[in-house]
Amino acid sequence: MLKDLVNKLIEVKRTIATMESCTGGALANEITNVEGASEIIKFSAVTYSNEFKIKMGVSKDVIDKYSVYSMETAREMSYNISKFTNSNYGVGITGKFGNVDKANLFGDDYTVFISIYDKDNNKFYNDKVKATKQTRRENKMLVIEKVNDMLLEII
Repeated sequence: MLKDLVNKLIEVKRTIATMESCTGGALANEITNVEGASEIIKFSAVTYSNEFKIKMGVSKDVIDKYSVYSMETAREMSYNISKFTNSNYGVGITGKFGNVDKANLFGDDYTVFISIYDKDNNKFYNDKVKATKQTRRENKMLVIEKVNDMLLEII
């Protein structure tokens, strides 16, 4: 699915790292399903809990102020994973697939926030997806397709 993206990153000699929450590493998995991905993916973190988002550099103040399900948190995730790995692109994904999170009661239950940080231009690209598919797998793929489209436009 991400063959064009991986090949483009190889061609332009750029690297990527991901910090994923609701997608559970599905983006990193799809990237590594493509031959040659080891040239471009540096690291991936699945930070399902607030604790590990914070350990990976996301500001507790941002989570407390905006919630873990926010564009502000996604931006922190993309920036910090890029910084941690010195990757050209950092991708942060956080949101819900229709579930209620008792530890984080704020945020729409069907919105996923995506942030891509472009280190070389010190720029964020942000978008969100409505996760309205029937299954978690389908919603993960919906998010991955959106990230793919965003990155292909950016590169």
